[in-house]
Amino acid sequence: MKTLREHISEAVTSRKAIGHFNICTMDGVWAVVDAAKELKVPVIIGVSEGERDYVGLNEIAAVVRTIREERGQEVFLNADHTYSFERVKEAIDAGYDSVIFDGAKLSLEENIKITKQCVEYAKEHAARSRELGTTPSSTAIPSSLPIIEGELGFIGTSSKVLDDIPEGAAVGEAMMTKPEEAARFVAESGVDMLAPAVGNIHGIIRGGDPALNAKRVKEISGAVKIPLVLHGASGNSASDIRKCIEAGVAIVHVNTELRVAFRSGLVKSLQENPEEIAAYKYLKPAKLAMQKIVEEKLRIISNRV
Repeated sequence: MKTLREHISEAVTSRKAIGHFNICTMDGVWAVVDAAKELKVPVIIGVSEGERDYVGLNEIAAVVRTIREERGQEVFLNADHTYSFERVKEAIDAGYDSVIFDGAKLSLEENIKITKQCVEYAKEHAARSRELGTTPSSTAIPSSLPIIEGELGFIGTSSKVLDDIPEGAAVGEAMMTKPEEAARFVAESGVDMLAPAVGNIHGIIRGGDPALNAKRVKEISGAVKIPLVLHGASGNSASDIRKCIEAGVAIVHVNTELRVAFRSGLVKSLQENPEEIAAYKYLKPAKLAMQKIVEEKLRIISNRV
C-alpha cells in the first residue's frame, strides 16, 4: 500500500489531484470511503480542530486505521486547519498522515516561525518512532514522516453558506498570495505543501463564488517547487478546479457542499418518515446525499468527468 507522500508525488506527475473531504460523524466517514472505493481512488479524510474535538482526536485515527487494515483501502487522515503548535503536536503524536498549521492571519515572520517548529517536530517524532521500532505499526496510520502543510493568504474560516465574501479574504489579485512571499515561506519553514490564496474562499457564496486564478497558482507552483493545496473548493466550477490542478494543485479540499448535502438529506428524510425513530434508517439518506457529492467531486479531481 502506498503512502500519502507517494500518492501526492504521482498526482503531481499525472496532473491529477487527491480529494480531501471533511467529516464529523461516521456517516461522513462512510460517505467518503464508499465513494472513493467505488471510483478506486485514494482519498483523504479531514478533521478540523472543531471536528476533532467532536469526533475524537484518537478515535478518528483508530477508525481510519481500521478501514485501511480491513478494507485494504488507501484512505488517509489529515488534521485540517490547526492554529497552534500544541495542537499540531497532538495530531502528529496521534499518528495522523498530515497536519496543516494555519498561520494565515499571522505576520509572515510569525507564520514561518511556527510552521518551521511544526516541521521540525514532525521530523523528531519520525526519528523517535524509528528508534523505537514503532513506525509503521499496527497501532498507527502508516507514515514514517507526517506531511506538514502551511497556509499563506487568508481565505476566511467558515465552512458554511455565506451572503458575502469574508472580510479580509484575499480574493482580489492584488491580495492573493504572492509568488515571492510563497518562495520565502517555503524556503525558511521547510514545509512539505502549501495552501495559497488564489481566489478561493471557505464556504459557498450565495450567487456564486469568485473565479479561481489558475495563472497565480502556476506562478506560485513555479516559485515554491512543492505541491500546492486548494482549500475551499466548494462552490467552484469544475473547469476552475481542473485548471488549478493542471497548474500545480495536488490536493483539493471540499467541506461546505458536504454539510449542505447532509442537512438537506436529513431534513428530507425526516419529513418523508416523520414516525421513524431508528437513527440508522433516517440518517442513511443523508449519508447517501454526501456520498453523491463526494463521487461528483472525485470525478472532477481525478479527471474522470
